[in-house]
Amino acid sequence: MNVPLLDLKEQNAALRPEIEAALGRVLDTNGFILGGEVAELECELAGYCGTKYAIGCASGSDAILLALMALDIGPGDEVITTPYSFFATVSSITRLGAVPVFVDIDPVTYNLDPALVESKITTRTKAIELVHLYGQCSDMDALAAISEKHGIPLVEDAAQAIGAEESGVRAGAMSSIGCFSFYPSKNLGGMGDGGFVTTNDDALAKKLLALRVHGSEERYYHKYVGLNSRLDGFQGAVLRVKLPHLDGWTDARRANAERYRQLFTDAGLTEQIGIPVERENAKHIYNQYVIRVPNDRDALRAFLTEKGIGTDIYYPVPLHLQECFAYLGYTDGDLPESEKAARETLALPIFPELRPEQQAYVVETIAEFYSEH
Repeated sequence: MNVPLLDLKEQNAALRPEIEAALGRVLDTNGFILGGEVAELECELAGYCGTKYAIGCASGSDAILLALMALDIGPGDEVITTPYSFFATVSSITRLGAVPVFVDIDPVTYNLDPALVESKITTRTKAIELVHLYGQCSDMDALAAISEKHGIPLVEDAAQAIGAEESGVRAGAMSSIGCFSFYPSKNLGGMGDGGFVTTNDDALAKKLLALRVHGSEERYYHKYVGLNSRLDGFQGAVLRVKLPHLDGWTDARRANAERYRQLFTDAGLTEQIGIPVERENAKHIYNQYVIRVPNDRDALRAFLTEKGIGTDIYYPVPLHLQECFAYLGYTDGDLPESEKAARETLALPIFPELRPEQQAYVVETIAEFYSEH
């Protein structure tokens, strides 16, 4: 049996007539950059996320960069963040000449450990950039208390977490600015790059709208040095077709996660591997389903590959140990939980169209591996 890590063919095929009609609307109106489809999408996304504003941009990476620019992060400023995330979480900080200050993760959720944050705050700390990794929100109550106490804004990197919730509040609505990605592998994925930011702050929204068009509030008059980071009309049209299906896809991912939990438990594998834990009062949307493999992770991955099962490692090298950030002076052992997660985690297929028999095959194959080792 073949079980890919992600398969978008079925999802896109079912929506193809609607998508083709939506693309036709863009062709008819010539709204290729921003335009009516993007404006409508922004309204719909704001409603979905429970925020006053949603502002489209060119990518999830740009969403983070725009957020930090809107908060006036610049040379010498410090931004507290996690080392266990995608590269853009930190490259956005360094592109502005600011300094990432890494805080280790909670080993259960893989998110920033709030208990370690406060000790890293200095007079130069200008933001706390958290990540809702794999589709589960960080501990926002604890982080919000730190933010309020010190007057330091929170930025949510919610690239993997559209629709995730903490105490009934959705990702992107619990901070100064939320940052999202429409990369095709995301739960709400486009057909190319794209992203958006959310905020409830009128002044920040006005600034973000300018920053995404070269810092211009009025054409050819530039208040800021901004970016060329506009969501195109084709992406807006495609995403408007997909957005009404997002909750259904999320429900399917959550059902798949629960099926995995039951299958792993029934197979007696929960002592050999660690399965995801959903925090109390949290709604996990499972952009990835990541297990812990304390021993022989790479051997297990190779075995699964031989059996036709797709996997991936998010992320094999934590950011504080990446070559390009060597100048920051971190070394092996500085952030042990992040380093351990990089050695032990493995993502399994979790996409909405995954069939029960495919999941059973995945678990049976993992059981076979352990029976042979």
